Amino acid sequence: MSTGFVVLPDDCTTDPTWLFESPQVIAHPSGKPWIVGRWDADEVVLARAGSVRVVVIGHCPVTTVSLTRLAGRVRALSDADTLARQLSGSCHVIVAAPEGVGVCGTVTGLRQVFHARIDGRPVASDRPDVLARLTGAGVDEGLLAARLATVGLLPAPLGTAAVWSGVSTVPDGHRLVMAGGRAEVLPWWSPPEPELPLDQGASAVRAALEEAVRSRTSHEVPLSSDLSGGMDSTALCFLGARGRPGLLTFRWAEADPGNDDAAFAAHSADLLEHASHTVVRQEELPALFARPADLADTEQPYLFTRTLARMRHTAGLLAERGSRAHLAGHGADELFGRLPGYLHRLLRRRPLLAVRHLRGYQALHRWPRRAALTELARTDSVADWWREQADSLTGPAAARRHPPLGWGLLPLRAPAWVTDAAVDAARSQLRQAARLARPLAADRGQHQFLVALRATAPAYRQTARLFGRAGIRLHLPYLDDRVVEAALAVRLHERCTPWEYKPLLAEAMRDVLPERVRTRTTKGAFDEDLRTGLSRSRDALLELFADSELARAGLISADAVRTQLLTPQADLSRNFAVEQLLGCETWFRAARHLARARS
Repeated sequence: MSTGFVVLPDDCTTDPTWLFESPQVIAHPSGKPWIVGRWDADEVVLARAGSVRVVVIGHCPVTTVSLTRLAGRVRALSDADTLARQLSGSCHVIVAAPEGVGVCGTVTGLRQVFHARIDGRPVASDRPDVLARLTGAGVDEGLLAARLATVGLLPAPLGTAAVWSGVSTVPDGHRLVMAGGRAEVLPWWSPPEPELPLDQGASAVRAALEEAVRSRTSHEVPLSSDLSGGMDSTALCFLGARGRPGLLTFRWAEADPGNDDAAFAAHSADLLEHASHTVVRQEELPALFARPADLADTEQPYLFTRTLARMRHTAGLLAERGSRAHLAGHGADELFGRLPGYLHRLLRRRPLLAVRHLRGYQALHRWPRRAALTELARTDSVADWWREQADSLTGPAAARRHPPLGWGLLPLRAPAWVTDAAVDAARSQLRQAARLARPLAADRGQHQFLVALRATAPAYRQTARLFGRAGIRLHLPYLDDRVVEAALAVRLHERCTPWEYKPLLAEAMRDVLPERVRTRTTKGAFDEDLRTGLSRSRDALLELFADSELARAGLISADAVRTQLLTPQADLSRNFAVEQLLGCETWFRAARHLARARS
């Protein structure tokens, strides 16, 4: 799998080959280096058409012949937008034309684009840490403070920005154009209007998801897939088994005997007659938060540190059992789950239907009526939301049953261990974001779905690297651009309702999923795994933060972290805050080590 690449304009003299072990090079028509990096042969497709060259890096089921035909329609870099929209899968698209070079990633942020300047010329990459090494960049402590103060809830574009100084991030759905010594960021994609009825939308989602899985199972590579018992992973198992009857399914056993995932997973396993199945017992798994000092990688703070040791263990077990490609359902919760921001527009267009939905959510989540009506009456802009978060960052915690109807997913509040200096830096970042803020979609609900997708997709990219180091290609079909587009085109009040769980996915997977799973109304909880894991790993966490690099930088109070770790909790919210803190600590240690090594 690719370990990263750098894209150079034709007039650049920088040599990035030292960044990669056994570097590979694709040249400009002039013969100068264009793309330098490290990738597997099946991850790259190159096409030439006259003076235009197109390279696709990642997963994209396009042949050289087809890509050459598409490249022949590119007359200028702006035509590359149309080309990118015609490709399926999840990939970077890089175009060289006489006027310059264009680079675009995916609409979810699974594949991002970053850029920096070296010797007066722009340079792009799929990894900000690669550019940081190339430019000698240090840590952007303002952005790091914003991450620390918002415990993983920071929306895009601030939440997906590179935490390396001097390294800029191309917003998802935008492309970078490098020409004449300048770098320009331009939009190439916008979300579809959510207008399709459920039945039509479900057909489109099914077709896109079938193609996404088929393109990953058409090669004779040993394949495995998660089989948690939920709808997301189970759908991938049954789609994957069509092209690969010898599928290996995998799941972690639960710590809580009340978790009914096991029953649904066993039922599905019985129906996958030609597959083999592996279930790893709790006592065979690393505890959550085990080996807390471990680092995912140096790209950015990792969001899912609690499962880092388990993911590495899983990748190793699957490799031992012969898997070389693995299907996972990451992204499906963000794409098909319940995000009720759509009630704003629905209330103004179809008030009776909106009131019915609102009553359903009140019954389901016990929202206070006054709080829900107050949120629905708001006419604030995205910029207003960012300013409000800055002002209330150290305010009282949001009510436990606060209706999530704003431009963000939840109100942002700083944890007790963040210092005053870090809060001030975070507020500055939030207010700066307010000045540039634009909605990701006109409908507040559609905006929320894009916020959710883009919040986690970069972390899933880091998870994929964990599997890659074990020799396994991790595939995430739900995050393919065409799958995402198909889902986003469906009417929001039919895509998610208070009465059904993931109705769009359930309808799309009719006759694919076992009916018992497709109509499942429960969701397995892993609270006991989290409590047990934190208890077992508490001493290691205390030892780590007793020598905290973040504390030395004045961003957190080590004493406050210790107090919080030793204080009994009423709920699990602090555990998730600890997870984000841990990701920032381990990353900051590695980033500072790199800086010291360069000096």
